[in-house]
Amino acid sequence: MSELSIFVDESGDFGEYSTHSPYYIVAMVLHDQSNDISSEIIRLNNELVNLGYENHVIHTEPLIRREEDYQNLSPNERRSIFTKLYYFTTKCDIQYKSFVFQKKEFENTFKLEGRMAREISLFIRENLTYFQGFEQVILYYDNGQHELNRILNTVLATELTDYDVRKVLPCDYKLFQAADLICTLELLRLKSQTGNLTRSETLIFHSKRDLKKDFLRGIRKKLFPC
Repeated sequence: MSELSIFVDESGDFGEYSTHSPYYIVAMVLHDQSNDISSEIIRLNNELVNLGYENHVIHTEPLIRREEDYQNLSPNERRSIFTKLYYFTTKCDIQYKSFVFQKKEFENTFKLEGRMAREISLFIRENLTYFQGFEQVILYYDNGQHELNRILNTVLATELTDYDVRKVLPCDYKLFQAADLICTLELLRLKSQTGNLTRSETLIFHSKRDLKKDFLRGIRKKLFPC
């Protein structure tokens, strides 16, 4: 049975606009299950073990900010871990779609939710032939934000005749961690364009030019359709 897995992660929240939370970003990683990525998963696991992280889930934003498991790591050590996940994502036979919303454009949460639902619906409708080419479509999300969970389920129920939902644990799926990476890179792209990279971010990525050359340019090659 042909199967499409959709891994979803988000960056931001549904609270009011603030300078510390100006965007809401949704990333969808699309994986045709006929494309085997087991060798890439094994390689990433081995590389993390070599860095001293066995059975580790990479959380990119805490990694950049030197939080949680990364408090005692140097900028180069944290960049190394980030790069491992980045190369895993670019080597896998996957595609992604990201949705970016500027929260200051919306009067309230309901209007933001409405725009999100319309844009995700439009993406599926414009690519309906692709989605209908699979006998099974499975959505993987960790239910981190109930508003997004509701939007995703409503959109898929409206646009697709059949789909399934699985609650994902990040430790179980490397592609969920890839979705987290894409959210972070989208946020870094936006912040670099407005000159708002933080000190923690510049310690890891050095400059707007280096960020674009080393990460943003490569990840865009995975943008759907590719």
